[in-house]
Amino acid sequence: MRDLWKQWLIDLGWTQSVLLHIIDLGLVLGLTYMVLVIIGERRTLWMVRGFILLMLASVVSGRLELRLLNFVLEKLVVGCAVAIAVAYQSDFRRFLEQLGRGDLGHLWQPSRRAIAKPDSVIDEIVEAVKELSQNRIGALIVLETNGPIDDADFNSVGVQLNAEVSKELIQTIFHPKTPLHDGAALIRGSRLVAAAVILPLTARTASRQLGTRHRAAMGITERVPDNCICVVVSEETGSISFAEKGILNRPLTSSKLKELLEAKFSPPVEREAVAPSVLSWVRQVSSQGVAFVSRLLGISSSASHRNKK
Repeated sequence: MRDLWKQWLIDLGWTQSVLLHIIDLGLVLGLTYMVLVIIGERRTLWMVRGFILLMLASVVSGRLELRLLNFVLEKLVVGCAVAIAVAYQSDFRRFLEQLGRGDLGHLWQPSRRAIAKPDSVIDEIVEAVKELSQNRIGALIVLETNGPIDDADFNSVGVQLNAEVSKELIQTIFHPKTPLHDGAALIRGSRLVAAAVILPLTARTASRQLGTRHRAAMGITERVPDNCICVVVSEETGSISFAEKGILNRPLTSSKLKELLEAKFSPPVEREAVAPSVLSWVRQVSSQGVAFVSRLLGISSSASHRNKK
């Protein structure tokens, strides 16, 4: 009887060890998936894989007691983690904000592709920007992508319009003699929902050549990097700029702006498949792990049954 209990405790301890390793692996895979959801771009997938390989190499070198190699790899892992956090500071800031608000559901939702806009809406925007650029009239247009922007992300929500987008309306709003020309115009889908919206300015050091409109475009696309893009027309030079995730692409021609908008709002977006593919792989690994543990438990129970006999 004593031998039976001893064998059962040994089997139970080994099974618990396997379960703990599986849970540990699942948590690491879950954290990796969240990082991919936050970044949301396929081109960064290889960088994340390289970072994971560095961490695995550090763990292996520690287990093998390769002290010097382990020391170098640990420092390299820390340096890479800091570099990734700096490169994607706006994304990680959004992650921390959602974590602080307890909005954990969105952390597991892959980035949705930008809501498609009719070609007529893009044409109206591009034609209006072209006219404003030629006349050197300053403009700032915010286009929502994945969903509505929270009013709390604006310094002021401006004046509500809820009108159909047209080049005449956009030109009228930004004409210097109209009351609504200061601030930004907000476009949601095919509707121009508000004008004279006051945006937050970027906290980063910007070039002296960039005015308030450019810094505001950088600021709002930093605060809500996955929910909007901005188009800016300089009042001094008439140059056209395109802001996304706090980065300005300038100067642009009207044709180049049209290409960027069409690429942004077209249905197929490459980054959409990154996180879901990882999630499906995690599900396969989890199912295989559960089946493996079930077999182990079956073997353990059958061994105990034989010992009883």
